[in-house]
Amino acid sequence: MGRVDGVLLLILLGACVLRAGADGSDHRYKEGDHVPLYANKVGPLHNPSETYRYYDLPFCSPDHITEKKEALGEVLNGDRLVDSPYELNFHEDKQSKSLCKKKLFKEDVAKIRDAVSKDYYFQMFYDDLPFWGFIGKIDKEKFDLSEKEKYLLFKHIHFDILYNDDRVIEIDVLSDPNMSIDITDDKEVEVDFSYSVSWKKTDIPFERRMDKYSRISSMPQHLQVHWFSINNSCVTVLLLTGFLATILMRVLKNDFIRYSRDEESSEDQEETGWKYIHGDVFRFPKHKSLFSAVIGSGTQLLALAMFIFLLAIVGVFYPYNRGVFFTALVVIYPLTSGIAGYTASNLYLQLEGTNWVRNLLLTGCLFCGPLFLTFCFLNTVAIAYNATAALPIGTILVILLIWMLVTSPLLVLGGVAGKNSKVEFHAPCRTTKYPREIPQLPWYRGTIPQMAMAGFLPFSAIYLELYYIFASVWGHKLYTIYSILFIVFIILIIVTAFITVALTYFQLAAEDHEWWWRSILCGGSTGFFILFYCLYYYHAKSDMSGFMQTSFFFGYMTCICYGFFLMLGTVGFRASLIFVRHIYHSIKCE
Repeated sequence: MGRVDGVLLLILLGACVLRAGADGSDHRYKEGDHVPLYANKVGPLHNPSETYRYYDLPFCSPDHITEKKEALGEVLNGDRLVDSPYELNFHEDKQSKSLCKKKLFKEDVAKIRDAVSKDYYFQMFYDDLPFWGFIGKIDKEKFDLSEKEKYLLFKHIHFDILYNDDRVIEIDVLSDPNMSIDITDDKEVEVDFSYSVSWKKTDIPFERRMDKYSRISSMPQHLQVHWFSINNSCVTVLLLTGFLATILMRVLKNDFIRYSRDEESSEDQEETGWKYIHGDVFRFPKHKSLFSAVIGSGTQLLALAMFIFLLAIVGVFYPYNRGVFFTALVVIYPLTSGIAGYTASNLYLQLEGTNWVRNLLLTGCLFCGPLFLTFCFLNTVAIAYNATAALPIGTILVILLIWMLVTSPLLVLGGVAGKNSKVEFHAPCRTTKYPREIPQLPWYRGTIPQMAMAGFLPFSAIYLELYYIFASVWGHKLYTIYSILFIVFIILIIVTAFITVALTYFQLAAEDHEWWWRSILCGGSTGFFILFYCLYYYHAKSDMSGFMQTSFFFGYMTCICYGFFLMLGTVGFRASLIFVRHIYHSIKCE
């Protein structure tokens, strides 16, 4: 099963690399050749999810609007490319070329004025190069004791294009505030839209034309902050490792010495500490099916994250490679479903579960179920807003077909493989028939205080990097330093494992043997910290507003935090299981 998944993922990797490096056009033109220019979408600057079709605003449009055929990932990204009326032929300068004369009625004026008040921008693609511009601006005119806002619509756009031999290298768009029209009042206006084009030669090679978009995130001051984040995380790891080495290992060593002396003594002595519960520590947890499903789903998400990082590091997700990231998610998640099925069913049968089919169904729905319900709600909101984030019915059917034809069969195959490779659960100590009573513990040893302590250190190792990730996902900044992000991710995994092991030891030392679920909750508690950070970012660091944007932000971020809970909870349990087996294997249990 693992070999099949590996082959499929290698095929995917090769396909993505080819997709990143190849294109239907060689991007070579002769003077006067038509260069494709597509209008994509418009939307408020501070609400990145709230975007609309370009011609939802009363712009000049060609006689026949043709939509560009888009890939699955581009549709998921909210791209809706259509023909643009601008004619930017290769190496042809134009001076104040008339685009169209358009009469704006009162309703049109009100619509555009509302868009200007929300800082609407437009996005276009010229020879696959993205560029942006604002549709207007607000001028504030000062009077004696007051200010009056004046809404202006830009009616002239200047395209500044750089070329190298027969290829387009860069494009910028400029709007002239002096060539604008006042739309402050609700009255009909006649607008003469125009544009101009200037071509300039450059020495930048075609292969480096995308460097412009990643240059900002790689500037020295930004790199300095990223490396400070890594140094902060490394210090956290070193401190935690030192804590385990000097405190935990010393305590364990003393425990081993004391227990070995007790075993050599001929007198019967009452056992205390974590050895006292050796007959209960490997007692299987309650809700075995749910427990196994959590571990299976978490393992799949961990594998998904690793493969996404692999694609990012090899350069598949270069800036504005439209939709490739979403395509990778849609493809890799189904291909890794076999990992979830195998892990869940194998662990479930080790825990002496009987209904492995139900366990497999629970595993398949544990993460996909909440994600699907969230998507249905948010897609309904997008449809109500008539936004480009609303997926067409055809795209939804394609995703459902992928789930039915790829995800489900691989999940079942993985489950069957896990069932057939059943092995006995390795427990160094024999479990007693009746569980011991857990002593009364102080409040700070409860589940919620322990989760708070467990999640704080891993979160402190990543919180500096979170801002840049949020600014990229929920803003217009770029994040391209994937190697640094991968290092931070590895540090997150290590810190989560260490802190969960430490808390598991203290729990066992307090003679509390119900560590199975606690290790998942403590390991995954970082997901709750990230969710709290979402609240902070939304209110303090962003200017997002409106029901749609708020719904998209908290809806999808809740699903992502839930995914982190499953993934890091799995890491915490696996680390704790290795630790518990090790310490009980080192002593003599009767």
